[in-house]
Amino acid sequence: MIARKTTRVRDQASGSGEPVAPQHVRADLARIASWIEPGSRVLDLGCADGALLAYLHKTKQVTGVGVELDDKQVIAAVRRGVCVIQQNLEDGLALFDDQQFDTVVLSRTLQSMHNTEHILREMARVARYGIVSFPNFGYWPHGWSILRGRMPVTGEMPFQWFDTPNIHLCTLSDFEDLALALQLRITHLATFNGKKEVKLLPGWRSTLAVYRFESPRLSEEA
Repeated sequence: MIARKTTRVRDQASGSGEPVAPQHVRADLARIASWIEPGSRVLDLGCADGALLAYLHKTKQVTGVGVELDDKQVIAAVRRGVCVIQQNLEDGLALFDDQQFDTVVLSRTLQSMHNTEHILREMARVARYGIVSFPNFGYWPHGWSILRGRMPVTGEMPFQWFDTPNIHLCTLSDFEDLALALQLRITHLATFNGKKEVKLLPGWRSTLAVYRFESPRLSEEA
């Protein structure tokens, strides 16, 4: 394997220990939860129905805030007892102060953002750590579909080319290059194919990548 400019870091045991994934929590969300410290302040961007924040509040007593645009999802999150701000993420995170949170999460949303660099910079501004997950365009069946002259349609990318919300697809290496350019230090990586975590050849075999990175502001403070 050719060495990358950014060292790919597999998931490590954090201070919160190994994740416990009850049936009602997706495997990737359980992994995200394992990287978040108990009692910390969490911002969940594109929080959907608030499942992650509700889980974190119950299991780790975090103070959480979600941002969501869809009316039905906002209502569902509120019913779970989650504090939600209804806002379009494309408008930025100006309502939040610098380093207001310990961790900010952007789950399965990065690929649909118009200004990818801006949202990552904003995540690094408002929190000490950021967690992002996105479909892995490097998954090998995607390449096979393209060789056959078709855009890929898979579980993580179920849309047709004409109705997909996914406008910025990338591979693991693509994201790592961008993180390096933005001075985001990657601390953890977990990759999944459905409910199973992928350890071997993740760039080819995984459908979903989850990264944890450190804000450059932490290095400046050190």
